[in-house]
Amino acid sequence: MPHPLPATTGLPGLDAVLSGIEPGDSLVWEVDTIADYQEFVAPYAAAAAAAASRRIYFRFASHPPLLPPGAGFELHPLTPARGFEALMRETHAVIESAPPGARYVFDCLSDLAEHWLSDQSLGNFFHLVCPRLAALGAVAYFALYRDRHSAYALEPIHRATRYQLDVFRLEGRLYIRPVKVQHRSRDVMNTLHVRSADRFLPVRESAVLASILARTQWPRLQGDRRAGHWRILFREAEAAAADARAGRAPPGRADDLLRQLRRALRVHRSGIAGLVERYLTLDDFLALRDRMIGIGSVGGKTLGMLVARAIIRAHDPELARRLEAHDSFFVGAEVFVTFLVQNDVWWLREQQKNPATFLQGLAEGRRRIQTGHFPPAILEQFQGLLDYFGESPYIVRSSSILEDARGNAFSGKYESVFVANRGSREQRRQGLLDAVRRVYASVFDEQALLYRQRRGLLDSEERMALLIMRVSGAPNGRYYYPQAAGVGLSFNPYAWHPDILPQAGVLRLVFGLGTRAVDRSDDDYTRLVALNAPARRPEADFDDVREHSQRRMDCLDLQDDKFVSLPFEEVIEAGADFPLDLYLTRAARDYPLITFDRLLRETPVARDLRRMLELLEAAYQHPVDIEFTLNFLGDGSYRIHLLQCRTFQIRRPGPAPAPPARPGADPLLAAHGAVIGVSREQPLSRIIYVATDRYAALPERDRYAVARLIGRLNRLHPPADRGLMLIGPGRWGTLSPALGIPVSFAEISRASVVCEIVAMHENLIPDVSLGTHFFNDVVEHDMLYLAYFPNKTGNRLHDDWFRAAPNRLLHLEPDAARLAGVVRVIDCADAHPRVWLWADTTEQKAAVFTRP
Repeated sequence: MPHPLPATTGLPGLDAVLSGIEPGDSLVWEVDTIADYQEFVAPYAAAAAAAASRRIYFRFASHPPLLPPGAGFELHPLTPARGFEALMRETHAVIESAPPGARYVFDCLSDLAEHWLSDQSLGNFFHLVCPRLAALGAVAYFALYRDRHSAYALEPIHRATRYQLDVFRLEGRLYIRPVKVQHRSRDVMNTLHVRSADRFLPVRESAVLASILARTQWPRLQGDRRAGHWRILFREAEAAAADARAGRAPPGRADDLLRQLRRALRVHRSGIAGLVERYLTLDDFLALRDRMIGIGSVGGKTLGMLVARAIIRAHDPELARRLEAHDSFFVGAEVFVTFLVQNDVWWLREQQKNPATFLQGLAEGRRRIQTGHFPPAILEQFQGLLDYFGESPYIVRSSSILEDARGNAFSGKYESVFVANRGSREQRRQGLLDAVRRVYASVFDEQALLYRQRRGLLDSEERMALLIMRVSGAPNGRYYYPQAAGVGLSFNPYAWHPDILPQAGVLRLVFGLGTRAVDRSDDDYTRLVALNAPARRPEADFDDVREHSQRRMDCLDLQDDKFVSLPFEEVIEAGADFPLDLYLTRAARDYPLITFDRLLRETPVARDLRRMLELLEAAYQHPVDIEFTLNFLGDGSYRIHLLQCRTFQIRRPGPAPAPPARPGADPLLAAHGAVIGVSREQPLSRIIYVATDRYAALPERDRYAVARLIGRLNRLHPPADRGLMLIGPGRWGTLSPALGIPVSFAEISRASVVCEIVAMHENLIPDVSLGTHFFNDVVEHDMLYLAYFPNKTGNRLHDDWFRAAPNRLLHLEPDAARLAGVVRVIDCADAHPRVWLWADTTEQKAAVFTRP
């Protein structure tokens, strides 16, 4: 660093009190008025003209300018309304462009807290700016309004700054009390000084000190009684709600406070801001506040859940009474931001916004988060949550600002962590903190970042709030689980029978925890329920039902304190205190199958879920996707727990194209029986074909190599070319290479058609996967999914054509020679005549064919 330039306040008397200031010092002035701050800024600015080559004034507050145009300081306007992250980036860019030893003046920081309605954001801003200025040998002036802020702002400021000076006037005289003078002038700490001309004289007599301080009502004398912006706002909202209930509320007061609350919770950043404004009341926000840890946005998942419940409450009170009450807790997004700032993760995360560096430093970011610490105030609130839940299991779910917004579902991109919540108080607290850190660390997950890149969201503000929910269900023996759970779609894209109305919706239903409804991981099956024909199954007969029913279930093992997936017979043998016959069918030799037959035939559950989806779609004016659980009580009634609601990003199909005319030509591929997406007819530009027999002969490690190869080929395909088709054995996107091709969605994201050849093993049929994270990715990208059944009528595959067509693999990936017999890349421009795709999802038919 260059030789430090001399520094001064411009007031020799004050320099004497403070033993001088040095490069790297920041001075925070706590003042009652801007005029008092300006009294110190003016001499500092005049002295800086002779001491520094670069002088910078950050202007962002509503108060009058601190410096006139001719003061010699560069003016850098900032816009707090753009949000914390944008303002932080603008400030950082200016600081990094300045040479060491620059001089800075900042407007009153209290205006930032006013804009953001968050003392915590103010504290985070200072925590990021002040140490960087110190490292650059800069000198900076900041101000705060006295007695306006809570410890969330004051403690980070006190830790980071070198000088903190309390300033007030009494009977026309100006007093300064140094609250912090780091490493220098310790004898003046908390010593009151009065200004007399250019001198600052200590006030040492106890009688004089007592008479002065008693009249200032300095809040530090009685601990931190400053409420801060968040508490003040909610205190006003509570009073307004009470006045409204008593019939004495002034006109418009409640509406004005609702607007302020929505802004404080960053609702305007949500994709459902209009629905929040329409359905969530002042009492709803107060109830949310009462169960909130920290402050800030509660994120998209939380808002979606609360709004969905409010919609049902408003339009069907009877159905609302059958909803299971939620007693969730909400961890505000400012807790996440503060955690990143205080654990030195912020700048690592900032590089994720740069397309050139967004995948760098991920392991280090996760490590810092997983070993990070929380502020004492947050730890205290976490302990209160645990004391409330007792030993009930809970789940920590991500609820970021971007999640569940219209067009960006983020399905499965961030973690959700089940906690069985057993052991000593200390063990249970550690379990909660580990779960929170694990969810926070998922912002450094490669798949989440690739998703953000694909959706053009790398530069978008992403704050991770949390939704901590009691796990729905009950203990049955050593295991804890809900009786049933699933996903509901208000539009059914898979009409497997002419009786099925797509607009009636569909369920994907499982026994036990709903993780098996949203994940696609093994060779198990779920029950698909078309809500206008609940008894109509995709399977042709009872043998098919037996072959393709659910065999395993997910639950929490209370004895071993962990999440488990087990054969369902093993779980129910440990005890099942609920009506099992609603869910199970006893087949030959008393062998039970999970069919849900009696549940769907003899109870109004399907009717209720159809009504729920209708109401939500009408309010959203768009198809929706929900997650739910179901439990029957001892009196025979039941409760539906609505866990999540978001828009379902499907494009409704228009008229199907006419069947292609192919006189005298057999199709290269004909599929009939599972065609999902939007009907289409289009030319294909490239086909990636994985030969079933060659793939099946590979050892497991080489099957993973095939998946990574396909990912590289996917990245090489032009993003604007929607003519890529993938054809391969088993399930695309499985976690098990024994069951298909274990690609991540990012590795097939540029395909427009995905075909599964049902041939990995004799009992594996496609799991249509409606409502899974994988399926939602397919839908968001407007892909067409189809399955080829080798032994089913109407299905044909011209395998010889695909094996004989020129293979462009080594042209694209020269090092992939050992897999050239397995993976074939067919450029359709090389085929004469050209290759086309035709699909009619209404008829459940698709074909790949050639034509001039």
